[in-house]
Amino acid sequence: MTNDTASASPVAVAPEQACPITPVVDIVFSRWTTSILWTLHEYGRHRFVELERRITTITPKVLTERLRQLERDGLVVRTYHPEVPPRVEYEISDLGRSLGPLFAALAGWSVNLGKVEQARLEYDAKEPARGRRK
Repeated sequence: MTNDTASASPVAVAPEQACPITPVVDIVFSRWTTSILWTLHEYGRHRFVELERRITTITPKVLTERLRQLERDGLVVRTYHPEVPPRVEYEISDLGRSLGPLFAALAGWSVNLGKVEQARLEYDAKEPARGRRK
């Protein structure tokens, strides 16, 4: 027998084993998560209504869900102040702050968005030749 992996039959592999960053992407890049983390990282501690004002297109229900998930994941810290009226603040945790270099790298990569848009335009211009139906 040869040890030729190219001819070996495919083996089912869990997505997180095939691509080890999949769980990270699932946690960090779910809808609204990056906006919340970015806001807390850039602007510091916020009350719920302040986050709602900064991220204008998020609904209160979704903001509540995302904040709870981020708190559960250890990326956000929720602080309850037993005052009258009660005050709750959210801030990015040390674990969440550790994503800073990742966000900085993505922000740096954003200079390529013009190239992406150009590639899309070129692709779309070729589409009728590929038999795309409208």
